[in-house]
Amino acid sequence: MLFYRPQALTARSITLCTLLLVLPSMTLAEPSGNISKGKTQPTQDALLAQLAEDENVEDVERSEPLQDAHNAPPSEDAPPVKKTKPKPKPKTVAPNIDLKEVAPAPTPEPPKNPASGDSSGDEVQVVDKTPEGDVPAAEAPVPQASQSEAKEPLPANNLVLLDSEVLPGTSTRLAWSSNIQIAGLSQPTPVLVVNGVNAGPTLCLTGTIHGDELNGIEIIRQTMYDLDPEKLSGSVVGIPIVNLPGFQQGSRYLPDRRDLNRHFPGSPNGSLADRIAHSLFENIIRHCDMLVDIHTGSLKRTNLPQLRADMNNPTVAEFTRGFDRMAVVHSTGSSGMLRTAAVNAGIRAVTLEAGESHRIQEHQIDAGVNSLTSLMEKQGMISRMFVWGDPQPVYYNSAWVRANHGGILFSEVKLGAKVSKGQILGYIADPITNAQYPIHSTNDGRIIGMAVDQVVMAGFAAYHIGTEAKVPGE
Repeated sequence: MLFYRPQALTARSITLCTLLLVLPSMTLAEPSGNISKGKTQPTQDALLAQLAEDENVEDVERSEPLQDAHNAPPSEDAPPVKKTKPKPKPKTVAPNIDLKEVAPAPTPEPPKNPASGDSSGDEVQVVDKTPEGDVPAAEAPVPQASQSEAKEPLPANNLVLLDSEVLPGTSTRLAWSSNIQIAGLSQPTPVLVVNGVNAGPTLCLTGTIHGDELNGIEIIRQTMYDLDPEKLSGSVVGIPIVNLPGFQQGSRYLPDRRDLNRHFPGSPNGSLADRIAHSLFENIIRHCDMLVDIHTGSLKRTNLPQLRADMNNPTVAEFTRGFDRMAVVHSTGSSGMLRTAAVNAGIRAVTLEAGESHRIQEHQIDAGVNSLTSLMEKQGMISRMFVWGDPQPVYYNSAWVRANHGGILFSEVKLGAKVSKGQILGYIADPITNAQYPIHSTNDGRIIGMAVDQVVMAGFAAYHIGTEAKVPGE
């Protein structure tokens, strides 16, 4: 008998038998499941009779639907179906905020794109905005030309950043989140943005990549809050505190105990540091034309205000000439550093070192703000009465002088002092034996970094001496 098994009839077996009785004119095919030749094409209901008895309901629900002339897949000879390109979702227009006024913190999450169905035709378009009134020639940015050759500045476009559009002539606060935190504990990183009324380059300023380096926070704050978007050509993006978890803990490192400045440009599938670096680089840094990454000395060390730059790169070398009264230390940079990744991506980038960690130092902050102001004036972004100081040297070589004994360090020289080879820089005092061990300079140069007085062990890096390049024949 067809479909016979020595077991009790199931509800589906009864249904099959009923179909066989009701449709006596239908001939079942061989086990292949085809209908006998010469018979009328059965309906889909009739095909249910061909299901194997040991199939369960779940298998039936997951099986592929039968194909017919209406839903059959297209043949290879059929012309390709043109896919319509989805309409881009509108961006959120960032509110115009006067950064000089106290305002609430950014929203807990970055702005989201509204649903396409709710746009109601309110999609934001990139609009050229002509500044009101004429711009006097004296205020027009002149990057590389004399005043007589100055041209009328071009109006700026909207700056698209972090799913928002910042209109020309406005400033605002945005929020960046790397989306690596626990959802309920997520905290956004504030991003300050000033989009000038005139077209120009985009300068990005990053601080506190190491969570214990505080001077950069104040340098960025003073620089950003002093900008007037109605007198700015280009845009400035400032992230005062990149490593927010480290800053909150007073730690140089991320929660996974990694140095964020060794993981750029990052990876979306790597370690915690890789993912944060990737998010920052892709969402913000790639939108920059220029980058200044602000740091301080490491724990219990201080740095003379200086730039670290790859002077073998002509574009970067030219870029360093815009920083007033700032010494330059040649450094190609290490793999994973933000500066190195940015230069590899075609962005002019330098590291600005100023002071020591865990401190707010007025002199170093003033030097940093002054150098950024001079940079923007040099790049034609602002026009101010600026008195340039004496050019500072470029130190193509530098080396650390290390302590050969353990004890308490007492320095005899100050940061920025010029020293000669053999000069005593300081002493190591043994608190038990009362012995004193002098530390001598290994070469002529300038103290561009040094340790603060503290307890040290043998091998401790105490003084960083920069050496100017010697020109043959001088």
